[in-house]
Amino acid sequence: MNSEDEITKKDEETKKKIREEVCYLCRRPESAAGKLLHLQKNICVCPDCLQKSFDMIDLQGHPMLGGNFDPMMFAMGMPPFLQQNQQKTRQKKVNENSEQEKEAENEKKAGALLSVPAPHKIKERLDEYVVGQEQAKKAIAVAVYNHYKRIRDDRKDGVEIEKSNILMLGPTGSGKTYLVQTLAKLLKVPLAITDATSLTEAGYIGDDVESVLSKLLAAANNDVEQAERGIVFIDEIDKIAKKRNTNSRDVSGEAVQQGLLKLLEGADVEVPVGATSKNAMVPMTTISTRNILFICGGAFSELGKVIRERLNKSASIGFMADLRDKYDKERNILKYATAEDLREFGMIPEFLGRLPVICTLNDLGKDMLVEILTKPKNAITKQYKKLLAMDEVDLIFEQDALELIAERALEKKTGARALRAILEEFMLDIMYEIPKDENIGKVRITRAYIEQKGAPGIELRSNTLGLLQSSEGMLEEGKNNNLIVQNSDTNVVNG
Repeated sequence: MNSEDEITKKDEETKKKIREEVCYLCRRPESAAGKLLHLQKNICVCPDCLQKSFDMIDLQGHPMLGGNFDPMMFAMGMPPFLQQNQQKTRQKKVNENSEQEKEAENEKKAGALLSVPAPHKIKERLDEYVVGQEQAKKAIAVAVYNHYKRIRDDRKDGVEIEKSNILMLGPTGSGKTYLVQTLAKLLKVPLAITDATSLTEAGYIGDDVESVLSKLLAAANNDVEQAERGIVFIDEIDKIAKKRNTNSRDVSGEAVQQGLLKLLEGADVEVPVGATSKNAMVPMTTISTRNILFICGGAFSELGKVIRERLNKSASIGFMADLRDKYDKERNILKYATAEDLREFGMIPEFLGRLPVICTLNDLGKDMLVEILTKPKNAITKQYKKLLAMDEVDLIFEQDALELIAERALEKKTGARALRAILEEFMLDIMYEIPKDENIGKVRITRAYIEQKGAPGIELRSNTLGLLQSSEGMLEEGKNNNLIVQNSDTNVVNG
């Protein structure tokens, strides 16, 4: 009996050892390591390994870093309190990184404001892209420079510098929008361009006045601080002039001017994010307009009549008096505009008072249009030259051809915008036909081609016999496509 009891006891001890749990990390059984802690998914950890894990967390701040620590323990089942510690540690690091990035971004923005160039430097950069309009560029450069000096002024001496919003007067196509776009690129600030024609009084069909700030916020990637230092350009501002001889409510005229007053003056405005009107489904944010530069522009085509009427009334009688029709043929009549003329036109006094800087852009003449075609960095002829250069073809515009293009643009009376329309018309066939033949090396645009009395000159790349034979084939095609094929030895001209 004793031997049987001993055997039974040994069997029970053997089974107990087989069933005994071991530590997941050090693999010691519970009898050697002590009471094990049971984790999720039937994982057991001894007190020694658990203490080492806590020590590693305290030293390194993260349970997954450094040493020979096995991360599978946490992947397969971490106690809730360890998970919370890990999440808190990660969130703390994310917050620290975001704060550092925000501080660096704020320093970058502040540095951009401190690096605003002087007025003469601004005008020099504008000269690279905008031809003429010297007085307007000077006025804008000074106003912008003073505006951003006002933003970075933190001296509390009781003197508060007011905003210098700008009102630009100029015929269509004179470069108002392009001037503002170039200015925003130079200053590296967000720019919002909007039309006043779509604005209406709050509660009526159309865009609310706050929509201009929504576009500015979108241009700043929803960064409120960056948007509060941006530029808003409201085009077609003459279209919201007060209507005359009307008995109905002027929801798109005088009411819009009154709605813009608080934006121009400087106020905290609730703005819909990603929408042009307020409603319950759109999130809102608050933007301060105190440091936003507003530039309003318009053609004011009917303002010339008001100015001429005033000037002609002032004509007196006598040998030294001005003739009453002296200003009838004045092309740049807008340069004589005054605040009284603008009030007579339909702009309310409160609105004009918030636009203290008034600059006038001159009408474009023939010589200025020719310069616009060739001188600016982004001139349209340079754009076409770059396109053909990708096909390894040189494009040349003769001077008399450029003059004819300018003359036709003047006839359209749409300013510089007419230049592209004219060029697109006669460049279509060239852009279509030239890539057909790889032997073409140069294209010359002539006055005769624009007048449709001749053809553009085509110069081949070399004088080989194969190219001469190619030029003979080009002659037959040139009869249909109005092309002149040339090389240094042979001129093949469409008769």
